[in-house]
Amino acid sequence: MSEAQTATAASAATPATAAKNTRTLVGRVVSDKRNKTVTVLVERRVTHELYGKIVGRSRKYQAHDEKGEYHMGDMVEIAEGRPISKTKSWVVTRLLKKAGLV
Repeated sequence: MSEAQTATAASAATPATAAKNTRTLVGRVVSDKRNKTVTVLVERRVTHELYGKIVGRSRKYQAHDEKGEYHMGDMVEIAEGRPISKTKSWVVTRLLKKAGLV
């Protein structure tokens, strides 16, 4: 490879390019009981196909939390990654909003 081809190949594999293609979701942590894992509830609003009414849908995702820094009630962003376990293939990327006092 020439020097120019090497430079373009290296710039194509930067982390910013790789992160651009991953799916990200925003949700609320509903469980932090497991070691290095949080359960994130993602809620979305969709229009019912037949009736046209706006309906709330939700789904829980198991996300990897290496340091155990996210707790119940926190709003977090999760990104899709490689499979870490049977149910866990998402990683918490950042904290959006800390949980208030209960």
